[in-house]
Amino acid sequence: MKTREVKAGNLIIGGGRHIVVQTMCNTHTSDIGASVAQCRELYRAGAEMIRLTVPTMEDVKALAEIKARLRSEGIEVPLVADVHFSSGIAIAAAEVAEKVRINPGNFHKDHQEACRQFARLVQVCKEHGTAMRIGLNHGSLGSRITTLYGNTPLAMKEAAMEWIGLCLENDFHDVVVSLKASNTIVMVQAYRLLAQAMEGKGIAFPLHLGVTEAGNGDSGRIKSAVGISALLSEGIGDTVRVSLTEPPVNEIPVARYLSDRYGQKTASSLAALDITDRKAVAVYKAPSRERLMLDMSCDFGKMLLDREIDDVELRGSYISDDGREIRLDGSADAAYFADELLQAARRRFYKPEYVACPGCGRTMYNLEETFNEVKRRTSHLKGVVIAVMGCIVNGPGEMADADWGYVGEGNRKVTIYRRNTPILKHVPEDEAIDRLLELISSSR
Repeated sequence: MKTREVKAGNLIIGGGRHIVVQTMCNTHTSDIGASVAQCRELYRAGAEMIRLTVPTMEDVKALAEIKARLRSEGIEVPLVADVHFSSGIAIAAAEVAEKVRINPGNFHKDHQEACRQFARLVQVCKEHGTAMRIGLNHGSLGSRITTLYGNTPLAMKEAAMEWIGLCLENDFHDVVVSLKASNTIVMVQAYRLLAQAMEGKGIAFPLHLGVTEAGNGDSGRIKSAVGISALLSEGIGDTVRVSLTEPPVNEIPVARYLSDRYGQKTASSLAALDITDRKAVAVYKAPSRERLMLDMSCDFGKMLLDREIDDVELRGSYISDDGREIRLDGSADAAYFADELLQAARRRFYKPEYVACPGCGRTMYNLEETFNEVKRRTSHLKGVVIAVMGCIVNGPGEMADADWGYVGEGNRKVTIYRRNTPILKHVPEDEAIDRLLELISSSR
């Protein structure tokens, strides 16, 4: 699907060009020094676009200073302002950033008023040459849309098409769209529906791909690669962000792999393949453990999501960090990678499923440390979906698939959710995991 070109600063997204790699700072934007240092690190690691959260007007001023300092160093990487709920902040940020990311349905509870505020933002973007990402996530669509279409991929597509229509009415075309979900099946279906809908209307806005709240470690990488690659393999997608609950610099190599693979710059290390009775037996000669994970995710993720196969058996080898050849045939490694792949595609669950945001400047606690501790203490809860979210802004909505949620409030307090309902509020951080486990235990 060839999309129109959208310019963000010195960068072109879409138009059949290379797949743009981007990420997001997890610093507080108000900490200008730390944010500049992280932007510098991400740029040097290969980020082609960097997003920062802008929750207040003071953060708009900080963003302007961050941009000025980066430009003084010759770093021209486009900056994206991430704004929720406030059209006023979005309008101010659009005068500073090369691109602004919004969920326009968050601007006002009244849809007509949200549309009016959105139209004001569009005009400012046009005046300043600022691109916009309409970013809609599963679970944060709003009651008006979900009442009409349910909390479904169809609802995500319909919401996006409404806002796209308003852009067209205002003759605004510097638009990128995203429909992220932590559930890879929902994510892929939503983007496919949107691509079809745009094509049917002769519209071709670039698409930003990502599996939101993918978690960390092997699981986060495999889940992200499964969902993103399924779409890139169909020609859907112009820019990618791999969301890991880790330092953001760790996201870049995975996103770069996906950009290179679907830009025809690299190929899988798959050496031989046999598919019999809906089971793929794959032989690899991989140069590293991470390369094996990413190759297998791209080779078989789409096939598993689309139910073309039911199982995968890995054979062959990969090279360990210390240079040893690690054989896969019949090994625990091979079984583990296959289990992770099947869980990422939501075909078979062998452990809990975790939903965890990557953290940003809104996060008010040590998200990565807490998430790892939650994983350690809940590893026995096979099939339970547990969300660990950085803040109250996105947490309750975007953990739509979770059975249980741990959401930071700030001030060292946590709200614990069961599905979308808060069960306990203002729980001290040092008690929150114990209380979560107690609640899960009492419900089983």
